[in-house]
Amino acid sequence: MRFDVGFCGHPNILSTHKKTIEITREAALTPRGDCIVGVGAESACADLPDELKDRLRDPGRPVRIAISVGGLRFEAEGAGHEGLTLTHTSDIVVRKSRFVCPRTLAVGLDKASDDVPRDMVRLLRDPGARGVFSIET
Repeated sequence: MRFDVGFCGHPNILSTHKKTIEITREAALTPRGDCIVGVGAESACADLPDELKDRLRDPGRPVRIAISVGGLRFEAEGAGHEGLTLTHTSDIVVRKSRFVCPRTLAVGLDKASDDVPRDMVRLLRDPGARGVFSIET
């Protein structure tokens, strides 16, 4: 199953966090949000289809995410977790760790925000950039 979330770029995107990747529905972003790769997201965890949420709660299920912008694509892989609530109304976060909170979509990711190629980050700093965050289980 695949679900795509559109989002926008922002001048303060740094993508330097070593443990997480995040997109948010919020329009504003300060430099403290160093894991965020997109703002103005069309969906958050709470908005995901129930079938996808059920699949994400399967601890053995692989979860792949992809970020696409301007012809570039970045992929990472993690896993579901039985403790996911997927109830946050503004954010989606994928994590290298096993930490779970309402914003968590997947855990055990093999990459983090600091792994996003710098040429992609430059594109994501353009407020006019439109990207897609793809979730596949």
